[in-house]
Amino acid sequence: MPKNRNTFSSLTAWRRRLAAGAVQRGWQWVQHAGAITAEHPGRLRFRRIGPGTRLAFPQGTVFGEAWIELGDHCIIGEQVTLTAGMMPGLDLGSEPILTLGDGVVLGRGSHVIADTTVTIGSNTYCGPYVYITSTNHSYDDPHQPVGKQWPRMEPVEIGPGCWLGTGAVVLPGARLGRNVVVAAGAVVRGEVPDHTVVAGAPARIVRTWDQENGWQPPLRTPAPVPIPEGVTPEQLLAVAELAPDEV
Repeated sequence: MPKNRNTFSSLTAWRRRLAAGAVQRGWQWVQHAGAITAEHPGRLRFRRIGPGTRLAFPQGTVFGEAWIELGDHCIIGEQVTLTAGMMPGLDLGSEPILTLGDGVVLGRGSHVIADTTVTIGSNTYCGPYVYITSTNHSYDDPHQPVGKQWPRMEPVEIGPGCWLGTGAVVLPGARLGRNVVVAAGAVVRGEVPDHTVVAGAPARIVRTWDQENGWQPPLRTPAPVPIPEGVTPEQLLAVAELAPDEV
């Protein structure tokens, strides 16, 4: 009896591994087939989608794409929401409402809500679950439910080369300069100068940079050592596969 039980358990484990492998391969195929690119836009017809740009599958809510421009080589993660206008089916005029520059990265589960213009500069990286919106609820009338009152809208501009950490929120009217770092969970409003780090809710400047003094307060960790010239991707992969005691 123990021998039969072991044989049955081994057979069950084998079937489970086989099924798991089939499911994983099937899901990889679905992810590849369901991704949105310039060559394979699916049902979405963006105003522009640049070469090398890819929206991972499954996509989040996407509408108003005729007023959305996506630059070259952007990476849009799974379940990312991109909307132009308050609802689908509106005529928003002749100009784009939501614009992403070249090389923008939007992490999984992020939202970019553009009821009026939202611009994200080239090579800006957003971690997962970042929320960028040009619209906020108003509560002027104390006798009406907040959700039924007409919202306030202000354009949002995020400069090139920024980094927005996980869960950061960018509110209507925010204007971020070049190479701004937004800490995870920060809530940003108003003007943020070039080369600054902001943190908190509401976000405040915690570090700045200028040509004369560098970063103030000084960075607490040394700068990373760049990859030497001439190192190939294959060599980097080989190093990554080494055991810790072999490096």
